[in-house]
Amino acid sequence: MSQETVKKALMATIEAIQNNPKCSSAVFRASTEWAEDVRCLAKIREFAPMSVDEPAGLGGTDVAPNPVELVLAALGTCQEIMYSAYAAVMGIQLTKVSVDVKGYLDLKGLFGMDESVPAGFRKVCYETSIESPADSETLRKLVQVVESHCPVYDTLSRAIEVTGSVSINGKTEGALCPTA
Repeated sequence: MSQETVKKALMATIEAIQNNPKCSSAVFRASTEWAEDVRCLAKIREFAPMSVDEPAGLGGTDVAPNPVELVLAALGTCQEIMYSAYAAVMGIQLTKVSVDVKGYLDLKGLFGMDESVPAGFRKVCYETSIESPADSETLRKLVQVVESHCPVYDTLSRAIEVTGSVSINGKTEGALCPTA
């Protein structure tokens, strides 16, 4: 896909939203299922199921990334996609974009060994490398736009509502997720 093709697709979507603001609402879905031990399968759209596992030290067979690694990969790839998309719309040529992401997690929270320690990341940091023939000022504007509009960055950097329900032997407990 060329930069012009990306720009054309994005501009068509933007125009559709401008013409009908109600069509801006999107719902993304993933279905997961436990396979064995600590290995699971994730199903997203029509793609082949993706394995999710843990390293041996956490009881897994280390045949696939674990969930927290997927969160880090989601942040890095979302940023790269946003750089590509906004560069296309802004007419900026990119030669290379890569993101290295690190997440700092204290296993005492995961194992319930210290209630004051959160189970998830304490800190996530990333280093983005951009190569482009564009001037520094143009690239700084691109960075500002991407960092203020990246969905995964936004999701990770602010408190969001997370709700769910559990069905035990066919009986649902808790509130159901909205269907839309």
